[in-house]
Amino acid sequence: MSMEVHKETKLNEDCIKNLLEKSHPTTHPKVPTIEKPYQCSECLKAFSKKYTLKNHFRVHTGEKPYKCAECLKAYSSCSSLKKHLRVHKIEKPYRCSECPNAFSKRVQLNTHLKIHTGEEPYQCSVCVKAFSCKSKLNTHLYIHTGVKPYKCSQCVKTYLKKSNLNFHLKSHAGEKPFECSECLKSFSQNYHLIKHLESHKTEKPYQCLECSKTFLTKTHLNNHLKVHSGVKPFKCSECHKAFLRKSSLKCHLRIHTGERPFRCLECLMVFKQRTALRNHLKIHTGEKQYRCSECQKACSRKADLIKHIKVHTGEKPYQCSECLMFFAESSHLRRHLRVHSGEKPHQCSICPKTFSRKTYLDNHMRAHTGEKPYQCSVCLRLFSDSSHLSRHMKVHARDRPH
Repeated sequence: MSMEVHKETKLNEDCIKNLLEKSHPTTHPKVPTIEKPYQCSECLKAFSKKYTLKNHFRVHTGEKPYKCAECLKAYSSCSSLKKHLRVHKIEKPYRCSECPNAFSKRVQLNTHLKIHTGEEPYQCSVCVKAFSCKSKLNTHLYIHTGVKPYKCSQCVKTYLKKSNLNFHLKSHAGEKPFECSECLKSFSQNYHLIKHLESHKTEKPYQCLECSKTFLTKTHLNNHLKVHSGVKPFKCSECHKAFLRKSSLKCHLRIHTGERPFRCLECLMVFKQRTALRNHLKIHTGEKQYRCSECQKACSRKADLIKHIKVHTGEKPYQCSECLMFFAESSHLRRHLRVHSGEKPHQCSICPKTFSRKTYLDNHMRAHTGEKPYQCSVCLRLFSDSSHLSRHMKVHARDRPH
């Protein structure tokens, strides 16, 4: 590769055609002029100064001669290094006049100001969605193409953005560099730390006018308002079930695809949701942070504690519309409704038998596999079903002297 200064460049027929088309006024490649006589031989971009062309040419060669002494990150130009050094100095000279936010780069401030003005000049030609900066539009366009160019070398996951891939790679490395100064909990992403810090705040300035519930951020309030509006914009293409949030739809789709992307590194169990994996990990750590105030029983999940408390209160808020029976949990009601509907969604993969509960199917599968995981502690006899073991234990209870 070489740098050349072009004194004359003729316009070809395609260039003239592009220049005449009003819809594509910027498709004509840049031509060197008296003001910009220095042209890159690789991409035809023109510059007014020779050293600017020299700096630009490093984009093509990959040369990065300017290195940060703090973190050894390298840059192609001295100005880029100077901008980077503000990260270490935490220098943010560009301050927003509307809010307390400050930025290390002017371009960051200009992008941020569009939040206050509402300006969104970059519009998607496919779905007419508008964006405040061009980079966001470019990233959005991948949604329509379905392309996720950044692939993880450790697993099959792919990402729209390189930054998302870099964050994901930390989950494989177990790296959690962002630590909360309040409770010392650490996170793999700064975004997760920022969200976590909100849990330490007591003030919730954003209030819902419908139900008086308060929120830490305006975004949380806006998400909550959808509950009252009844709007569920995210619809499943398989079963047409609708959801308030895109993330909820994404989790739901795994029911149809069978995808289980979250793996426990201890026992290799896989899960559909990250929260399910987090709850599962407490089995290995033995962590039980939620304690019942009535009987001091400890639970690993808050949801389990709430279920347990109903044992003390006797609360059964879920009623069957068919037989008016009450249940403590919604899952128990759903399971009971199969008695009336006759539904048996769990089918044996070996024989045609079907079951209303997964536990019934699991018990049945042992008839095929011959597995007997339940053992009598007295005579060491094995059983395929826990109920069979319980019935057997009564034999020993009768044999005991009174």
